[in-house]
Amino acid sequence: MIIGTAGHIDHGKTALLKALTGQEGDRRREERLRGITIDLGYLYAALDGNELTGFIDMPGHERLVHNMLAGACGIDCVLLVIAADDGVMPQTREHLSIIELLGIRRALVALSKIDRVEPARVEEVRREIRDLLAPGALAEAPIFAVSSLTGVGIDALRDALLHEADQIEQRSDEGYFRLAIDRAFSVSGTGVVVTGTAFAGRVAVGDELMLSPGGRPVRVRGLHAQNCEAQQARAGQRVALNIAGDRLSVEDISRGDWLLHPALQADTRRIDIEFVLLPSEARALKHWTPVHVHLGAQDVTGRIALLEGECLAPGGHVHAQLLLNAPVHAVHGDRVVLRDQSAQRTLGGGRVLDPFAPPRNRHRQARLAQLRALSGETLEDILPALLSSALNGIEPAVLERQFNRPRHTWQLGDDALDITTRLGPRLFDRGTWDYLQQSLVAALGRFHEQQPDELGPDRDRLRRFALPQLERPVFIALLDQVLASGAVEASGPWLHLPGHRVRLSDEEEALKARLWPLIDSARYDPPWVRDLARELDVEEERIRLLLRKLARIGALQQVVKDLFYPEATIRQLAARILEMERQAGVIRAAAFRDQIQLGRKRSIQLLEHFDRIGFTRRFGNERKVRRDSALASETELR
Repeated sequence: MIIGTAGHIDHGKTALLKALTGQEGDRRREERLRGITIDLGYLYAALDGNELTGFIDMPGHERLVHNMLAGACGIDCVLLVIAADDGVMPQTREHLSIIELLGIRRALVALSKIDRVEPARVEEVRREIRDLLAPGALAEAPIFAVSSLTGVGIDALRDALLHEADQIEQRSDEGYFRLAIDRAFSVSGTGVVVTGTAFAGRVAVGDELMLSPGGRPVRVRGLHAQNCEAQQARAGQRVALNIAGDRLSVEDISRGDWLLHPALQADTRRIDIEFVLLPSEARALKHWTPVHVHLGAQDVTGRIALLEGECLAPGGHVHAQLLLNAPVHAVHGDRVVLRDQSAQRTLGGGRVLDPFAPPRNRHRQARLAQLRALSGETLEDILPALLSSALNGIEPAVLERQFNRPRHTWQLGDDALDITTRLGPRLFDRGTWDYLQQSLVAALGRFHEQQPDELGPDRDRLRRFALPQLERPVFIALLDQVLASGAVEASGPWLHLPGHRVRLSDEEEALKARLWPLIDSARYDPPWVRDLARELDVEEERIRLLLRKLARIGALQQVVKDLFYPEATIRQLAARILEMERQAGVIRAAAFRDQIQLGRKRSIQLLEHFDRIGFTRRFGNERKVRRDSALASETELR
């Protein structure tokens, strides 16, 4: 368990920790001279003589709230210290607000310095504390009257802390490792050491991690967990890591940086959150207000863009986007605290919904529906609604990073489909996928009604006509499934419904009977449109229109303008290409030219045509001809 102190300056937080543990926390020279805590102090003690408990002593001065936030981000339980002589003070209220915004739900209150006041004053402050806590989530926090000088109440408080340690659920270590760095220093003979709270996962000596932001690779040379040398550490522990990297120095690391498993490395400057403005604010928060954003141990500046309205009343709740001036790391569920531009007061805070927020269309209702879906707690709760609003599906790798949930830990229902696309797997809602298939088939029927003289569109034209909002790899995967089901058929590159055919008129059939022998007998070098027109003494335009219609039917393929090859000839050429690739592993234009005994230009035209029509899909070859070899240069053909 990690316990953090909170409360107004000079209310006895450091002295109380010494009374509880018998240890002096980290005290810097300037802190001893001034008699106040300036930065975070750390100590470890076995309250019951067995397992060590980590303590973080947080400063109480109003100008040091940023340091307090850096320490509070990873604690399990807060020890709120309120002096009996002063009572509730401004930083008491602000620290309490921060604790509640960070989602810390375990707290003990130490009513300190009771040796300085009369019993009546102790009871008066006790009532004051109850009134302070009553509106919030910590209303039932127990209050212990203590004196660090005389020892009164210290044993009872220590027992209560041990009880809290027994009640706290151990943090899950199923996710990838992430640690928020709050200190970095150099140790002679050891090198760079960083400390922080492990938010998730496990780490072991020898692991390769990323220093974020920036994604600098480092290696773990040694570690301490809860102030003890260890071979591995886990989520929920205070961890010190001795790390090494190429030219790595302490100056390269700042408080607020993260150590991450490589799978989590992805910096962001746009984060969508659910935000609550503190009721204590005197005025409404306006859209595009400049703010300080505290996330983990990091403090960055930016602006808050309200996604529902132009202003937010005190105590109000809204979805918002943070646009940051520096890159950060975040995952779904992380807590953020916002302070004003001058960093003098806390405005409010909330929870990260999407750490990779889209840069545009922030106000669209569809996006707000996604954010409402993301308000759930777990991936399993969120995914059904999220998938139903994702027309192009969701990449599993994005979800892994967004939720810090490795794929093997997911428990998906039957309504989630895993679809393979050319850019990798995508998850779809089964109902959405079925709707897309039905929409494609229905759109193809409308195309036939509008264009009865055409056999059908090619795949790119069909995507533009039927489902232009789909990404091309998703549409190809959808089309492949519809083709496999038989709901759509392909004739050459043309797609059509089963049974749909384009019929030639009697006049066209007669002209086809005259020109077909000329094309078919020429094998790999069919005549151009102008040559056919001259040979048959027919207008070029009539020949051209008929050949294009035969191409739409699937009987011919147009390689370039006015040059048509029979479908059977194209398949013969394809077989030659596959055989050449099987023997040599690569297709060279010069070898292809020699095979078909045509000129350089025609060889290039044919190879470019095969590339254009999608060689793999058209002819069922599992290996696509390499583009750099299929599109040969003129030099290769000389």
